[in-house]
Order: sequence, then structure tokens, then C-alpha cells
Amino acid sequence: MLSKFKNIMNNLGPGLLYAGAAIGVSHLVGSTKAGAKYAFFLLIFIPLIHIIKYPFYKYGPQYIAITGKNILHGYKALGKWALGVYIGMTLLSMCLIQAAVTIVTSSIAVKFFKLNIPPEYMPHVPAIVFLLIAAALLYSGKYSMLDKMMKFIIIILTLTTIIAISMVLFNVPDTFTNAPAPVFDFGKQTDILFLAIFLGWMPAPMDITVWHSVWSEEANRSSGTNASVKKSILDFKIGYIGTAILAMCFLSLGAFVMYGSSEKPSPSGAVFAGQLIKMYTDTLGSWAYPLIGVAALATMFSTTLTCLDAYPRTLRESLQIWKGDEESAERRESGQKIYRLILLLAVAGTIVIFMLSTGSEGLMGKLVMFATVVAFISAPVIALINHMVMNGSTIPPEEKPGPLMKNWGRGGIIVLTACSLIFIWVKFIYTPPVLPGDKVVDVKEVRVEVAPIDK
Repeated sequence: MLSKFKNIMNNLGPGLLYAGAAIGVSHLVGSTKAGAKYAFFLLIFIPLIHIIKYPFYKYGPQYIAITGKNILHGYKALGKWALGVYIGMTLLSMCLIQAAVTIVTSSIAVKFFKLNIPPEYMPHVPAIVFLLIAAALLYSGKYSMLDKMMKFIIIILTLTTIIAISMVLFNVPDTFTNAPAPVFDFGKQTDILFLAIFLGWMPAPMDITVWHSVWSEEANRSSGTNASVKKSILDFKIGYIGTAILAMCFLSLGAFVMYGSSEKPSPSGAVFAGQLIKMYTDTLGSWAYPLIGVAALATMFSTTLTCLDAYPRTLRESLQIWKGDEESAERRESGQKIYRLILLLAVAGTIVIFMLSTGSEGLMGKLVMFATVVAFISAPVIALINHMVMNGSTIPPEEKPGPLMKNWGRGGIIVLTACSLIFIWVKFIYTPPVLPGDKVVDVKEVRVEVAPIDK
């Protein structure tokens, strides 16, 4: 039995890295908060959005299985404009997203280990420490090390989450049982904004499709063999379906433990994570503290680690493909240096954001809002590019998507474009009429409660 489990784990790789990157703020904060605010009303949207986005996420590992090269080569085949779009959008959001997820990770660690850190050093000092630890682990640039670490972290995350939801099911809190039915108003700006962001970040930003493809190429280099299409898609499906199931688990945990309680969920991702751990302990007993603490910390550390690896790795690939460097020992050696340089620049840029946000109230929230807008605008663009690549000249005719996948992709692009436009319209443009007796709420001042805003 043990040997069979080891064999299964050895055959899994990039799909687990994808899961580690995806299962982060969108799950721990977004899904849990969705359950805390609306109980199970938004549960159906999790499998629905995974179905809508499925073709674009699948194309990343599928492309390399067919061609032997990562999907960024397909971007260049469309024209350097496609590669430039990816590079530009990555540079605009890289340090901002990294800062946000690292702050949530470090805040959970401080809460879990009950560290007594002076307020003037929070949250930037522990966040910098966590960032440097992650960077030190990744500095070698070796894919095999990242792969082994993520397998261990994902196993811990999955087991603790399943145990937690099982225990809650056998001990449903009275606050949930006696709570009124959830209210979600499709005519209310704040509810629509929450849903748009919830769907936009679920399961992860669209550029993770490129990350998955690059990780798959690294896995092939590490093993010395090219994974078959069948094996690559199986690995992808395990990670993709796993992220959907865990998102539903986190939403269920939020519904059972937090919905109907008197404590209002904080709009700060870091503060909310602390609230979540405390509420588990209050509801289920002190035994739940280490369980949910480890699950939360594993969730966010996996995201911190994989994001910090993916940005320099994909940018390195983009730059080398742009230059037209062919696969060789010299290219790999040069790539290692470029990876380390971009990693250091990403760390430096993230630390600068930490320091600036510490001295300016609300700056972190504004910066992450900017990254959120970039992510929302880029989602349908990257989806469209992926769709064009898989139907382009680099894919043999017999391997191109059939009519079902083509139409599925077209429909998905329309939905993603609509979500992005709705988000921008509701957040920045539309002002509802104020009726007599209504409380005036400026939606431009409403916090993005799914995005990882700390301040």
C-alpha cells in the first residue's frame, strides 16, 4: 500500500505546484468568507467557474505535452506582442501580489505561534522574514527541491482540511443551525462586487496557466523524459479538481463555523485569517487550534513559495524565448543566473512595498486593488491568447481542440470578459440612485473582501 502511494506521488508534479499556488487567499480568505457571509449560497459557483475556466488552464500542460515546449513558445509564434502582453502584465502585478500573499502568510504564523511582536513592526517585519526564508529555499533554482517541498505541504493541507470539515460536520455549531437564511441581492452593488471578485480569483489568476506549463517543462528536464499527453492531463486534473474540492471545503467551514455568529468578518485578509483560527477554537474546542492553524499556514506558505518561484521562472523563460535562445547547456546556465537575478529583484521590490505601505495608511489596499484590476483585465486576454495558441500553427491538426473545446473556450472568453467589465463598471464607474431613506454607500470605498488586502 505504501509503495503504491509513493508511486502515485512520484507521478504527480506540476499539478500539485499548480494546486499549491491556487489554494491560497482565494480559498482560505475568499471561499471561507463567502461561507461566512452567505452560507452555502455561493457554493454552486465554485464548480461552475472551474468548468468555465477549464479549457484555458488545461492548455498550459497540454501544450508542452504535445510540442515538448512550454506555452510561451506558442505565445511567440503568435507574435512578440503576445509574449510582451504576458511580460507586461506580470511586471505590473508581480511584487504587489507577492506582498499581499506574504503578509497574510506571516500574519497567520504570528497568530498561530502566538508571537509577541511590537505593533510598530507589524506586519512588515515578519512578512520580510517569511519572504527571505522562501527566497532562500528557492535560490538554488532547482525544480526538484520545489517539487518535493510542495508535495509535503499539499499532503498536510489536504489532510488537515478534510479532518477539520469532518469534525465540523459531526459538531455543527448552534449559531449556524439557528441562523436565518442567507440573503444575496443581485441588485446590490456590494454583493455583485463580492461575487465578481470571488469568481475572478477562483481558483487563481489566469497567468497561472503559464506557470503550470513552465513547471511541466522543468519537470521534464528534471526527469529526463517528456510526459505523455495522457499523464500530463491526469496530473492537471488531479490538481484542478482538488482545488475545486478544497475551495468547497473552505466555503463549508466558513458557513458552519462563522455564518450566523456575532463577529463580523474583517475586510483584511490577514486579520480575517486570525479571526478564523480563533473562531474554530471557540466553536470546536482547543483541539482544533493546531489543526486549523497548520491548515491555514500550509495553505498560505504554499502560495507564497510557488508565487515567488513562478514569477522569476516564467519571466526568465519569456526573456530567453524573446531573444530566440535555443535549448542548450549554455542556455540553462544563463537561465539559472537570470532566475536568481529576477528572484532577488522580486524580493527587493516586495520589501519596498512592505516599507512604503507601513508608512502610508491604506496604500497596501490601493496597490493590491491596482493588481486586482490588472489581473481582471488580463484574465480574458490570456484566455484568448491560450485559445489562439492551441488553435495555431504550432499544434498539429490532429491535436487541436475539437468543436466542443473550441466553443467551450469561446464561451469562457465571453464570460471572463463580462466578469471583468462588470467588476470595473461596479467598482469604478456606476453610481446607483439614492432613494429617500437609503444609507449612502460609496462602492469605490468598499474594500475588496476577496483580494488579499491588509490595510
